[in-house]
Amino acid sequence: MIENKKNNLRPIRSYVLRQGRLTKHQAEAIKKFSDELIIPKSEKIIEQESIFSISNRKIILEVGFGMGDTTAEIAMNAPQNNYIGIEVHSPGVGNLINKIKEHEISNLKIIQHDAVEVIEKMIANSSLDGVHIFFPDPWHKKRHNKRRLIKADFLNKLALKLKEKAYIHIATDWEDYADWILDESRQCENLSLKGNKFHNKPDYRPYTKYEKRGVNLGHKVWDIIFLKC
Repeated sequence: MIENKKNNLRPIRSYVLRQGRLTKHQAEAIKKFSDELIIPKSEKIIEQESIFSISNRKIILEVGFGMGDTTAEIAMNAPQNNYIGIEVHSPGVGNLINKIKEHEISNLKIIQHDAVEVIEKMIANSSLDGVHIFFPDPWHKKRHNKRRLIKADFLNKLALKLKEKAYIHIATDWEDYADWILDESRQCENLSLKGNKFHNKPDYRPYTKYEKRGVNLGHKVWDIIFLKC
């Protein structure tokens, strides 16, 4: 019986699935456009040519896009790339779908599922040109640190999916989490820091409204970029 219990232990998630308030506009967007814009959960590898009208482009994966405002802006500003955004929370998915339709964004698709499972099962090795992880939950209480998404094991999984010299860009407004990320990365043989420990915000990453508010109050943001080596 003890052995069965061990086998049935659930993995520790980096998120808590809060449904939040799904507006009527968001719910209608999901219902109307999910077949067009949401890539279904699958055990099979995604083929870029099957989901984008133009497939011979760089492909960037965003993990945990929140409400999707930044994701939409990045995709609009770089039409030469294709983007896939992963998010588990329906309000964010619905909001991003509305952004995509409003601005006629053709180079952005969505997966609404757990990012770790998506990366393991749906993303081909050596297929990504970049990964964005902006402001992941810091789980700042020590007893919750085990829930943090950015760990050596996760970084190693991402590294397998990157092309040579492709990048992982992580931004956080928690200094402790930034230091944690650097410590975890030391266990990753296939990733190297780009330049010094931290970077100024690259032009392609827009400010979020919360980030702007924090910067105006003197709060810092740490941008960390790794390269596949």
